[in-house]
Amino acid sequence: MDHPLSDEALDILFRKARTHNGWLNQPVTDDVLRQLYNLMKWGPTSANSSPARILFLRTPAAKQRLAPALSPPNLDKTMQAPVTAIIAHDLKFYENLPRLFPHNPGAREWFSKSPELAATTAFRNGTLQGGYFILAARLLGLDCGPMSGFDNAKVDAEFFPAATPVSEVKSNFLCNLGYGDPSKLMPRSPRLAFDEVCKLL
Repeated sequence: MDHPLSDEALDILFRKARTHNGWLNQPVTDDVLRQLYNLMKWGPTSANSSPARILFLRTPAAKQRLAPALSPPNLDKTMQAPVTAIIAHDLKFYENLPRLFPHNPGAREWFSKSPELAATTAFRNGTLQGGYFILAARLLGLDCGPMSGFDNAKVDAEFFPAATPVSEVKSNFLCNLGYGDPSKLMPRSPRLAFDEVCKLL
């Protein structure tokens, strides 16, 4: 790409994008969720490891299973959101490396022989993919409400209870999805300035 995206695209992704807490009564289709994943999956990860795993909670019954793990401030907005995504990562992502990183046949053993490296890589790259998830959702016209404020252990026990020889999934954060109600937005909070955060060496 030899030129920046349009101002409209930059506004959609960052400058005018907001974290939503209130939702319009407008469903998110399964087709849109498939489009979301099929866009975000192209973002880079270490050794193409792709450790993110996403569980889309689309029904009242699924949301009720999540409810006991939520902190009180997050309960109502999550129950009202059309979809809540559990952004998780697979600690045994390396089982897919022979297929995902075929030009280095030994890549699986980098991680299978070091659980600590595997855990760090899964968390870092799964989080990175969570960022891609938010950007992809915004590009598809969805609003997002990413959040912590829940009990990871309860979520894992309810939704990812059994480790198997080929997977061991752990939750990272939640992201409500839908079409946000602009009347429920709070005033935008400030951000730190360049010189407070960045150094040029």
